[in-house]
Amino acid sequence: MAEYVGVEEETEAALEEERPPRPRVKLSRRGVVVLCALLAVLLGSGVWLVSFSSVFDVRTVSVSGTKALTKAQVLAAAQVPLGGPLERLDTGGIEARVEKALPRVDHADVSTSWPHAVRITVTERTPVAAVRGDDGSYTLEDASGVRFATQPKPPVGVPVVQLALSAAGKSEVPEFPEQLLVAGAVEVAKVLPAPIAHRTTAVVVHSYDDIELTLSSGATVYWGSPDQSARKAVVLSALMKRDAKGYDVSAPTDPALRS
Repeated sequence: MAEYVGVEEETEAALEEERPPRPRVKLSRRGVVVLCALLAVLLGSGVWLVSFSSVFDVRTVSVSGTKALTKAQVLAAAQVPLGGPLERLDTGGIEARVEKALPRVDHADVSTSWPHAVRITVTERTPVAAVRGDDGSYTLEDASGVRFATQPKPPVGVPVVQLALSAAGKSEVPEFPEQLLVAGAVEVAKVLPAPIAHRTTAVVVHSYDDIELTLSSGATVYWGSPDQSARKAVVLSALMKRDAKGYDVSAPTDPALRS
């Protein structure tokens, strides 16, 4: 058996010696130049095709995320140039134009999809309060303090902030001007849990230390000043588990129900 294996190995070695050497591919200098030129042409054609030709141009623009706004308003603000190469589209510029032209838009995102589509996704601001003006209009304000729209009626489920200054409140105007009083009321509206905010029809300011919430049930929340509003909101949530005509959280460490 050992002798047979040895013969087989010698045979294979002999066959290897008889095989002619494999030819090596070697390009001439001219061949290298031609090959590089072809690659350059292919690369240039690809760049031209994608970035400058009309093969992958902008043909369709879609809009999503709108609620109060219309798609037509977003398209008008975006000013997306149709017909230009999709690859060279300035998506950042489109986003900036939408956000600048439409204050109601918190932010806009623009994406592209080959071969011809552009998609604009907007996120609208969510109002936490509607500030009633002297002319009866309502200015919407979001949680970051941005006033982004004025309309004749407040949105459903958004608390209305209004001034109804008492004699004490009027006397304190030099110390607590109306702008400060409204800002304090908006802070109150901002911290209200959603279930309570939807039941709050108005945040009425009589003075800096005398803010009241009017609930849709007819009950009144005696809030006091804007100080410790986050804590007062937690206390109010617990207090409203019981029915009452009045809820007093002006001193959050000593809340009370009023009949």
